[in-house]
Amino acid sequence: MILRKQFCFLIMAIGVLALSACTSVFPSDRPGPTAPHNEAAEGADQSDTAKKTLTYWAELNGNAASVKPSTQDVPFFQEWQKRTGVRLKFIQPPANQAKEAMNVLLASGDLPDMMEYEWDSHPGGPDKAISDGYILRLNDLIDNYAPNLKKYLAEHPDVDKQVKTDNGSYYVFPFIRGDELLRTYQGPIIRKDWLDELGLQTPTTMDEWYIVLKAFKEKKGVEAPLTFLGVPNPLFGIEGGAFVGAFGIKKGFYLDKGQVKFGPMEQGYKQFLATFHQWYAEGLLDRNIATVDTKTMDSNMITGRSGATVWNAGAGIGKWQPIVEEKEKGVLFAAAPYPVLKKGDKPEFGQRSYAYVGTGGVAISSKSKNAEAAAKLLDYGYSEEGHMLFNFGIEGTSYTMEEGYPTYSDFILRNRDKLAPSQALAMYTRASYFGPFVQDIRYMEQYYTLPQQRSAVLDWSNTNVDEHMMPQIPKTELESAELSSIMNDVMTLVDEMSLKIILGVESVDTFDSYVSKIKSSKIDRALEIQKLAIKRYEKR
Repeated sequence: MILRKQFCFLIMAIGVLALSACTSVFPSDRPGPTAPHNEAAEGADQSDTAKKTLTYWAELNGNAASVKPSTQDVPFFQEWQKRTGVRLKFIQPPANQAKEAMNVLLASGDLPDMMEYEWDSHPGGPDKAISDGYILRLNDLIDNYAPNLKKYLAEHPDVDKQVKTDNGSYYVFPFIRGDELLRTYQGPIIRKDWLDELGLQTPTTMDEWYIVLKAFKEKKGVEAPLTFLGVPNPLFGIEGGAFVGAFGIKKGFYLDKGQVKFGPMEQGYKQFLATFHQWYAEGLLDRNIATVDTKTMDSNMITGRSGATVWNAGAGIGKWQPIVEEKEKGVLFAAAPYPVLKKGDKPEFGQRSYAYVGTGGVAISSKSKNAEAAAKLLDYGYSEEGHMLFNFGIEGTSYTMEEGYPTYSDFILRNRDKLAPSQALAMYTRASYFGPFVQDIRYMEQYYTLPQQRSAVLDWSNTNVDEHMMPQIPKTELESAELSSIMNDVMTLVDEMSLKIILGVESVDTFDSYVSKIKSSKIDRALEIQKLAIKRYEKR
């Protein structure tokens, strides 16, 4: 069995697992053994439930959508229904339009039984969604019909504190990262083979990044040396702290020596915008900075239109490496540390998730006539059997047990039809994205098959971000509504300012006037709300 200490050793390994032939893309036509029903599934498998069809609203993960465009066709979701005896009708919003689609859905009043959505982002917060009659307060349902989730939360009071609102309301069946090592998975990625070709070292400072990107542009003829996500909002791809964090701030709220600050008001943000304006003017940034989505970013990195980005070890390095390597021998996608200004400094910011993030949580609609059945279905993911399905899939197909360790099969790691591990994994599990379950560290120990993926975790984790992270803070309904209203206006200003200055539509000298507009939009009240919430959180 691979234990954590052994995983730390694996991170330093240098051998790459060889790609080899294996099974078909969809071995479900010759299914492996399905685990027997356990007590967790019995409640959802009774005849009255089996006769019903429950509706489930959720966006389909991009890796899964690249293979099967419909949620109903993904083997994992078929198996989940088979195991629990619950038939599901999936309602799937357009890709990258979940927020807009949810607004339309809520306005219609015609709500499905379950809705997988980032309810923390709902205007007014989860309490507001409950009081407005959109979703149910789940306390009684969890007490009576979700013994597995109830047991987990009782055993993990630190997580329990995060998954309920300030008045003690549970509102979703949550996605939970079950290990500290799972909380960092994203950072700067660069074409290391190009660096070697040009005689350059992996950049660590902003000055070194400038030299590298300029070399990519001038010596390699790269059209968009640095690309990153620009949707659903501008600069989305660097909100984890890449590049902007070098200036001692982030694009959002953070803690500085215990004080709550809002990065876009600080002078460091002005310096960042001035730097990115220069890079954009010299053609070092993607010209389509405001519209890059995941498909565009994949294409940029796979075709060589770009040589650097900010993305995930799995869906980035793990996806692009085998695809490009098939056509271009010697290619090497590798992690770079989060940039700093002064050589040798430790980065202050970097991507770091909470054990619980709002993403992937599943709420039960207040309009549902099948709330008990929905609760039983969702609780399955926290049972022993459900944990294995959500993290590893179907035994005999996507994994086998080897000395008590769930080991992914060749179908997942060495797919002969050239599915990347991220795509194959998304077919049979939800381990590499979100959902109502606890993520297992044994998934990552195997999912990161390449040495540069494993070393990326160490590179990207080597920051002081824990000192700056706001606690996972629930707000009261009134606070959430007020904060949401303020921040909608503030972030509109921030995004407008950021794009105009970077694109050169306005001078960086307009920064101070934008800060004045931000202040007039009641940002001080937003900061006060954050401080009050922290005080309550600390007293829990």
